[in-house]
Amino acid sequence: MSFRNFPMVPRVVFGRGSFNQLSEILEPKRLGDQAPFIFLVDDVFKGKDSLISRIPLKHKDKIIYISADEEPKTIYVDGIRDDIGKEFNEIPSGIIGIGGGTMLDYAKAVALMLSNPGSSADYQGWDLVKNQGVYHVGIPTISGTGAEVSRTTVLTGPERKLGMNSDYTPFDQVVLDPSLLEGVPKNQWFYTGMDCYIHCIESLTGTYLNAFSQSYGEKSLDLCREVYLEKDSIDEDSQDKLMMASWHGGMSIAYSQVGVAHAMSYGLSYLLGTKHGVGNCIVFDQLKEFYPEGVKEFKQMVDKHGIDIPKGLCKDLSDDEFNTMIDVALSLVPLWENALGKDWEKTITREKLRSMYELM
Repeated sequence: MSFRNFPMVPRVVFGRGSFNQLSEILEPKRLGDQAPFIFLVDDVFKGKDSLISRIPLKHKDKIIYISADEEPKTIYVDGIRDDIGKEFNEIPSGIIGIGGGTMLDYAKAVALMLSNPGSSADYQGWDLVKNQGVYHVGIPTISGTGAEVSRTTVLTGPERKLGMNSDYTPFDQVVLDPSLLEGVPKNQWFYTGMDCYIHCIESLTGTYLNAFSQSYGEKSLDLCREVYLEKDSIDEDSQDKLMMASWHGGMSIAYSQVGVAHAMSYGLSYLLGTKHGVGNCIVFDQLKEFYPEGVKEFKQMVDKHGIDIPKGLCKDLSDDEFNTMIDVALSLVPLWENALGKDWEKTITREKLRSMYELM
């Protein structure tokens, strides 16, 4: 029997104020004065000196602000890669992503595309990336997606929404500074944290479950419950715990897989542009049939924090639009296999998926 030999993030620093060590972390990796560090930063921080003034720019280093309003797209990844190539004579010393899961995915994807030919759409799938990317660092400013630790960078391409899943994708360095979570809007804090909660439920109830993924998933789930069921406010303790929940949740699915909610959420996102965390919540809210205990607890969290889960997204869709979503969801075979086993197609027919999407 052959076991997967997964890579992990080799270096991680955790602690309030650890962002201030960024210069010390990056400088030994600088390849020369002409090889810049490129910082991909969520444009929500534009003009916010409390963060931007602390980015250690030197020589030709550059900040590129990117909107997180849309999910990461292959065309944008390719464009950023091309712009960097036109502006600089040398390959960058590194790519640093600062923001939520969207920005972290951009950083991983751009780092890979600086050393792999063609379009990022060519690498959507499993183990298609051939060359190691440039040095890349992830600095989350919101927690839940697990993008800081995962071996995938999820992109929407011309034909599908699918990750670049490879051994070269994980960050070389992650900086976990819970103080960077200050000021996250409540809805975003909830939806992104629920991404973590949902993928733990999917991992822990899946057929791919093993002791490795279970140990991380159970710890992540415990932390999510503390943050979203036991706490009434977003205090420092809950920020610390949510950052660790995200890390452990990402580790859990690294050695297992997600399930029904993520598969269907990809369909929503591809067709309607629904943000990942929101899409997961919209779908999971209707999955009592598959995750009865998880959905019951999820609804308690929704009620406790007064969150309105969007409804009616699919009520006016055409047959062609439903079919597009269904095609995207059905293409994610490992997710369905984890959720329902090798015979998943006996349960998940096109008609079944259509009826489920109609509830959303």
